[in-house]
Amino acid sequence: MMRKRNAIRWFLAAATAALLFSAPTGGGAQAAPSAGPKAKPPRSLRLYVFDCGVLHNADMGRFNLKKEDVTTTDMSMACFLIAHPKGNLIWDTGAVPDDSWTPTGRMMTQHLLLPDGQTRDADVDKSLRAQLAEIGYAPSDINYLALSHYHYDHTANASQFAGATWLVRQVERDAMFGGKVSGTVQPSTYAALQKSKTIIIKDDEYDVFGDGQVLIKAAPGHTQGHQVLYVKLAKTGGVVLSGDLYHYPAEKTLNRVPTFEFSQDQTRASRIAIDAFLKKTGAQLWIQHDFVGNAKLKKSPQFYE
Repeated sequence: MMRKRNAIRWFLAAATAALLFSAPTGGGAQAAPSAGPKAKPPRSLRLYVFDCGVLHNADMGRFNLKKEDVTTTDMSMACFLIAHPKGNLIWDTGAVPDDSWTPTGRMMTQHLLLPDGQTRDADVDKSLRAQLAEIGYAPSDINYLALSHYHYDHTANASQFAGATWLVRQVERDAMFGGKVSGTVQPSTYAALQKSKTIIIKDDEYDVFGDGQVLIKAAPGHTQGHQVLYVKLAKTGGVVLSGDLYHYPAEKTLNRVPTFEFSQDQTRASRIAIDAFLKKTGAQLWIQHDFVGNAKLKKSPQFYE
C-alpha cells in the first residue's frame, strides 16, 4: 500500500513539473493574463488605481525646479478605471505599451526610445491589461476612454481601447493627428484612436454619465486640450485626477510652471480655475506623477468608493 501511495505522489509531482517546464518562456507576445471572475456593474461608483510604473526623471530644470525642491525626482505613472453603474471609463494608460515587454513578476527597467530621439527609463512589473483582468475586465468591457493629454507617458496603451468611445477636445485631437504637438509624443501608441467612435467635448465641463459623478474639466496649457477628471465618490468624497496640471507637489507650493508647456499662461489660468473648483467642492487633488503621494494610494484590486 505504501509503495502504491509513493508511486501516485511521484506521478503527480512529475506531471506538475512537466506542465511547468513546458510553459512558454522568454520575449515576444505576452501570455494572456489570468482573469478573475467577470466583473458586474457596481451598485455605486468605484475608482480603481493601477500601478503603471515609475518614470525616472533626473532633469528638474524642465520643471523650473531644483533637485533640493523635491523629495524624489522619480515620477509615478498611475492609470485609472472608473466603474460606474452605467459604464466604465479608463483615464490615462501609462508610458510602457503592454505588448512591448513580458512581465516576470519582478520590476523591470524598460528603455524607451521616443520619435524625437530622446530616451527615458521606466520601471514596470505589471501590465495594465493584467491588472484589468485581475478584477474581471477586458479592454472590450471599457465604454469610454479619456486621456488627460497626448504625451507618451499617458498614451502607451491607448490603442487597446480603440473599441471604446473616445472623449477628447477638438484641439487635442487635431494636434495628435497631423497638427503641431507640444512636448514628447509616441503616435504609434494612440494611432488606432483615429478610427474610434469619438465624442468631441465642446464645453469646459463634460458630464460623462449625466449624474454629476464623473466630470471631465478643461485645463489647457500643458497641451492644447489638456483636461483633468473629477470623480465624486460616496464614501471617499470628491477627487480630482490632475493629469499633468502639476507633476510634483513643489510646482504647486513654489508656483513653478514647466518650461515645455504649450502655453505657460494657460497653465497658470487653469491652475487658478481648478484651485477654485477644489475649494468649491472640497475635493482632494491627486497629482498623478507624485511618487510619494501615489505610493500612499490603495491599488487595484482594492478600490475607492
